[in-house]
Amino acid sequence: MTTHQVFGADGHRVPPPFRAFAVRSDEARHAGLARAPWGQVHVLRTTFLDPASCAALAAHGQADAPVQGFSDVNYARTTWAALATAAPAVQDLPRHIAAALQHTGVLGTTPGRYRRSVLGRIDYLSARGAGFHNDVARHWPRCLFWLLALVVDDVAFVMPHAGLQVLLRPGDLLVFDQTMAHGLCRPADGGQALAASFEGERATPQVFLTGELRLSDVQWAALGAPWLPLEEHRGALDLRLALFDERTGAIQRLGALQGGMQRG
Repeated sequence: MTTHQVFGADGHRVPPPFRAFAVRSDEARHAGLARAPWGQVHVLRTTFLDPASCAALAAHGQADAPVQGFSDVNYARTTWAALATAAPAVQDLPRHIAAALQHTGVLGTTPGRYRRSVLGRIDYLSARGAGFHNDVARHWPRCLFWLLALVVDDVAFVMPHAGLQVLLRPGDLLVFDQTMAHGLCRPADGGQALAASFEGERATPQVFLTGELRLSDVQWAALGAPWLPLEEHRGALDLRLALFDERTGAIQRLGALQGGMQRG
């Protein structure tokens, strides 16, 4: 059984003198174009991972993608065959993930689109908390990220500029626009990523499975974030160029970002 929550992430706290956020791609196909960030975060509460399977997958993730200190984030590519060997009690894990993701509607209503997307690259992701950052390199401005939580003891997913904080639990499947700043924080820390909260007895890493949902330009337009000429984004801050304070998410060196939506 899957329950589905949608959180608004479009009430952006944009620092002046900017009026909005947008993101450019470094792909030639989108030269001269930008899109607004997608204004939603979807949280799917799933039950297809039993505790033993979840623990087994998490153990493999910690071994394959070790992290040393606060805000370390590490990826390790894996395969669906390896995941099936690690958690044999879960029959056809890609089917379960794809069926849950279909609740979001981000790829339309055709089930096969979600399964094909899920069957692409799959990674373990480990972290020990995560200072605020975004992910915009290569093709990432034209996809969404999904995260399936395996180990998330007393951890919240936070988007500071959207005023969003979601307490996570094992089995949660998140879908979000990774071009927006995001991090992993302790719920009691008021939306800040504090190193001291992930040290000592609280140093257990968080572990996820993660993948990408690539969207066509038509699909981006259907989500309300079409790729438009740069001139349509006057006054926007280019999230591809933004630097964030790791603790608070505050955007640094604003003056250097004012030409981000110009051609050239």
